Amino acid sequence: MSGPNGDLPMPMEIILEEEDNCLGEAGNELEYAAINSMLDQISTCLDQLEEKNDHLHARLKELLESNQQTRVEFQQQQQLNEGPPAAKPHS
Repeated sequence: MSGPNGDLPMPMEIILEEEDNCLGEAGNELEYAAINSMLDQISTCLDQLEEKNDHLHARLKELLESNQQTRVEFQQQQQLNEGPPAAKPHS
């Protein structure tokens, strides 16, 4: 079957190769610009994740220190409530 001009239809790969050749340097520059833009977006996302990770790490450290302090205070309170053993009266 022939195309509208009587030409045989071209396989898709040949069509894409011809388009790439037509774009040449300008096409490459557009591709590099698109890749750079995507890399910038990825970098921004990674920076945001790093900030959130740092914030979470700091909060977890605060929580751990608070829990340790609470445990020490609880143990001290238990020792005060128990007190020294009472002396037994002599009979």
